Amino acid sequence: MLEKIQDGQKTGQKEDKFRLVIVTGMSGGGKTQACRYMEDLGYFVVDNLPPVFIPKFVELCKHAGGHVGKVVLVVDTRSREFFDTFVHILEDMNRDDVPYEMLFMDASDPVIIRRYKETRRRHPMAPSSRISEGIARERERLAPVRAKATYIIDTSELRKADLRDKIHRIFGTGEGEQMNINVLSFGFKFGMPLDADMVLDVRFLPNPFYIESMRHKSGAVPEVADYIAQWPVTQEFLRHLDGMIDFLVPQYIKEGKSQLVIAVGCTGGMHRSVFIAKHIFDRLGAKGYPAKLEHRDLMKNDVREHVREEC
Repeated sequence: MLEKIQDGQKTGQKEDKFRLVIVTGMSGGGKTQACRYMEDLGYFVVDNLPPVFIPKFVELCKHAGGHVGKVVLVVDTRSREFFDTFVHILEDMNRDDVPYEMLFMDASDPVIIRRYKETRRRHPMAPSSRISEGIARERERLAPVRAKATYIIDTSELRKADLRDKIHRIFGTGEGEQMNINVLSFGFKFGMPLDADMVLDVRFLPNPFYIESMRHKSGAVPEVADYIAQWPVTQEFLRHLDGMIDFLVPQYIKEGKSQLVIAVGCTGGMHRSVFIAKHIFDRLGAKGYPAKLEHRDLMKNDVREHVREEC
């Protein structure tokens, strides 16, 4: 058996190819948010599964040819009468040496009451009475399950970012968990990208469009890039830009952001925005951040360039 842990300290358990995590706990304790973070880690999440179906579901997953390697089953008191079999199912799994981990999500009574007040939802254990009564009934019913928990996380004082860190620390593998960074060049005349987190307007930089020999070449062409880069205003801007990128990206990662879209716009999305977006992309690569580069409107200017790169 795994050592029982409080507040998400990880055990030295050897990770199997198939990993089964059962998530349970108090209504309003943070199960939904925890499962969202586990989905981000690549877990297949099944919500509100009656306990009696757990053994059969596990068997199906193990015979899925490796397509389902990490599974989260959410089991709680919403199962109503089915929930009474939960402890017996767990005992059967222990007896049959079925490996699993159980995460119990909890919070203090005042915090749970406040959360229910904010959402205006009924407590599943007290649909027609006071929330406090439902909490008391649920705690009593969950006591035997809580005693079997592998991990217990109390979210009473946790921010979402703190909960995410705990989930990643316990259930993450370190693979594919970095923030996805997309650097996008675009032309304002074609509209701003709706999914951008940060928009840089570089229309103040010298425009190669007015140089006949460069008009139909993109900002990725060395001749055009050298033209834009030679100006003092460009050099000063890049100094400020590098400092901002170097500062902001670690802050976003620390905050738990899973995706960052940096959009760089000029008039047509062909010269200046392409040059600056490529500069940001290269800067991120030099710092070791995985990033993608896309020139959204380059083809609209009838220029045949590579529109996507990865590092």
